[in-house]
Amino acid sequence: MMARIPLTPPRSLFLRAVEWYSKRTYGKIVDPVRALAHHPGVLRADLLFEMAVARWNKLDEDLKALAVMASAASIGCGWCMDFGHWENTRRGMDARKIQDVPFWRDSDAYTPLERDVMEYAEAMTANPPTVGDELAGRLLGALGEPAFVELTAMVAVENLRSRINSALGLTSQGFKDQCEVPAPTATAAAARPVG
Repeated sequence: MMARIPLTPPRSLFLRAVEWYSKRTYGKIVDPVRALAHHPGVLRADLLFEMAVARWNKLDEDLKALAVMASAASIGCGWCMDFGHWENTRRGMDARKIQDVPFWRDSDAYTPLERDVMEYAEAMTANPPTVGDELAGRLLGALGEPAFVELTAMVAVENLRSRINSALGLTSQGFKDQCEVPAPTATAAAARPVG
């Protein structure tokens, strides 16, 4: 599938600065930058928002990553799964936990709290959301109020990212060799790729 918008936006000084940062930080210019650059105001707002989100620090990084990737997998955003795999591998997260996100229900890699976080991410991502009081209560008790609020906000942020990227037709950009998001099934764990 090709992007639904050209990834060759009009060149500007602002875009060149963002591209320089992207290359320096990620080794390449990320496609969401190229897509959003067609509207510099949207790109600027997105970058400022992401810089603010990056400063949130009440939720454990691994729990945050699992929530983000579970949301991306639910939406089917291959670009977000690809980038999430690369980002979390680089910071040293357990590779199996990263790899098994699309099949988390069938994997024994996760703690009960991690399972609750991924269930919550999926429930929030459902349309309409299906978050239940019992699950929210368990998470609030385990995490405390600041981390629970951050978890909720991170899932919402990932919904924004994944829905923009999916709607614009952005797919895996090669951060990981292959990051297709399989449809969840009961036998998905048996067919899970190794790596």
